[in-house]
Amino acid sequence: MSEKMNPESVPGIAPDFTRLVKQYQAAVLRVCYLYLCDRSQAEDAVQETFLKVYRNLDSFRGESSEKTWIMKIAMRVCYDMNHANWYRVMNRRVTPEMLPEASVPFEEKDSMLTLAVMQLPIRLREVILLHYYQGLNVNETAEVLGISQPSVSNRLKRGRERLREALEGRELDE
Repeated sequence: MSEKMNPESVPGIAPDFTRLVKQYQAAVLRVCYLYLCDRSQAEDAVQETFLKVYRNLDSFRGESSEKTWIMKIAMRVCYDMNHANWYRVMNRRVTPEMLPEASVPFEEKDSMLTLAVMQLPIRLREVILLHYYQGLNVNETAEVLGISQPSVSNRLKRGRERLREALEGRELDE
């Protein structure tokens, strides 16, 4: 998936699905990449995510936002990929240059923070990614991850503490 998916080029694709891909593809790629730490695997996860979205579009009940629903699917796909036996041997060292393009340019302080986030344990990293990088609130993050709201709040607190410790002494507020 070196190029963005173009659902308009496939006959019979619903306009709603086309809109969802255009609106959320970049955000899903970024979260998948930060979760999986491998561009190729992240691209596969994005394709798998939108395949599942397409297959289940008629079953979306609107009980949550589209973004929450799609991120929940993406996180499950990433989780499944992360726990597959063949995936465990992959090189998981990531540099900021390897990240998918952001919608705004990265500054040095952003790169340091991103690297620190990627070093967090997965349970803390996923809540930080969903809450701060994707803008989901605590309720939506809890729904995506299938955990309680107090658990999300607790993980956010622990994640912030770990980030503060990791970044202590670095000039982030220039």
